[in-house]
Amino acid sequence: MPIIEFTSNRHPTLGIELELGLVDLQTYDLTNAFNQLIECLPDRGGNRFKPEIIQSVIEINTDVCQSIGDAEKDLRGRLGVVEAAADSLGLGLWWGGVHPFARCDDQQVTPDERYLKLVELLQILARRMMTFGLHVHVGVDSGDKAVMICDRILRHLPTLLALSCSSPYWEGEATGLHSYRSKVMEGLPTAGLPPLMRNWSEYVWLVNHMVGTGFINTIRELWWDVRPHHNFGTVEIRMCDMPGNLDDVLTLAALMQCLVKALSDEIDNGAYQHDCHPLLVAQNKWRAARYGNKAQLVDSHTYEARSLPQIVDNLVDRLAPTAEELGCGEYLERCRQLATGPSWAERQLTLAEQTGDLSSMVRELVIQSRVTAL
Repeated sequence: MPIIEFTSNRHPTLGIELELGLVDLQTYDLTNAFNQLIECLPDRGGNRFKPEIIQSVIEINTDVCQSIGDAEKDLRGRLGVVEAAADSLGLGLWWGGVHPFARCDDQQVTPDERYLKLVELLQILARRMMTFGLHVHVGVDSGDKAVMICDRILRHLPTLLALSCSSPYWEGEATGLHSYRSKVMEGLPTAGLPPLMRNWSEYVWLVNHMVGTGFINTIRELWWDVRPHHNFGTVEIRMCDMPGNLDDVLTLAALMQCLVKALSDEIDNGAYQHDCHPLLVAQNKWRAARYGNKAQLVDSHTYEARSLPQIVDNLVDRLAPTAEELGCGEYLERCRQLATGPSWAERQLTLAEQTGDLSSMVRELVIQSRVTAL
C-alpha cells in the first residue's frame, strides 16, 4: 500500500485559490475562453493561473503566504494582470458560486487527460460542475493534526457557508436557495462533508482503498468540504461559495486561518474534544445553503438555534487573541459585517428584481468586483 507523506509546516501558512467565471462582455454569459486568456498572461500563467474542468473558468492561486496581508498583496497583483488580459479580449470575471443563467450544455470540457477521465467516470455529474468556490489552505505540522483539525472544524463549516452564499440561481431559474453550488457539489460521490477519521493512518488507508478499488483515479478527486492536503502540508477548507469581491475573500480567509490556528493550539495544549453529531452538521449546512446569513444554526454545545450574527460575534470574540497573533484582526472583524449585511445571494436577487434582467445584474456585479479601475 503506497505511503502518503505529509509535508510539515511549522507556521500556519496561508494559500488561497479563487475559481472565477469568464464572461463575454457583450452577452455577460459564460464563455469558453480560458485558452485565449492564458495565452495573454505572462509565461502562459505559470503555476498560478490554471484551468478547471470547464473552459469558462480560471483558477488563480497565491504563493505560500505568511499572513493575510501578504495574500492580499499577492492576489491584487495577480487579479490586476488577469483583468488587463481579460479587457484586451472583451472578457470579464464573474465572482459568485454559480453563474446565474449560463447553461451546462454550452460549457466545453478542458481537453486534459485527467478531466476527460473524470467526465467518463462521473458522466452528467461532471458536466454539471459549472460552479466556483473559494479554497483556503492553512499550514499545520503533522498529518495526524490535519486529520484532527478536519474533525474539529466540522461544526464551523456551516457558518463559513452561510457567510459566503452567492449562488441563488441555476440556468436562469431562481432556486430558492442561497447556495445552490453546495447542492451541486454534493451530487459528486466524493464531495460534501468528509467522513470522521481518527488519524493520518486511517486517512491514508481510506485513500489507498478508494484508488485501489477504482472508486477514484487519484487523491485529487476527494472534493470534501475540508480535507488534509499532504503535498502542501495544510488543512484545505473548500466549503465556501466564491464571494462577490476580494475584500470578502480576505475576510473569510482570515477567519479560516484563525480557526485552524486556534484548533491547532488547543490540540497542542490539551483540550477535550466535544462531540458534534454529524447529522447536526449536515442539518446546519442545509440551513446555511437555504437561508444564507439569515439562517438559524443549531449550537453544537447548547443545541439551541441561534442567529448567524450571534454565532459570528461569539466566534470573532473567541478568536481575537489568535487574530492578534497572526496580524489579521482588522480582517477578522469584518466577519461581523458579512453576518449582518446583505449576502451576495441577496444582492444578486435584489439587482435582478431591480433590473428585470439577469445579464444586467451580472454586468453590474462584474464591474463592482474589479480590483483595477476601468
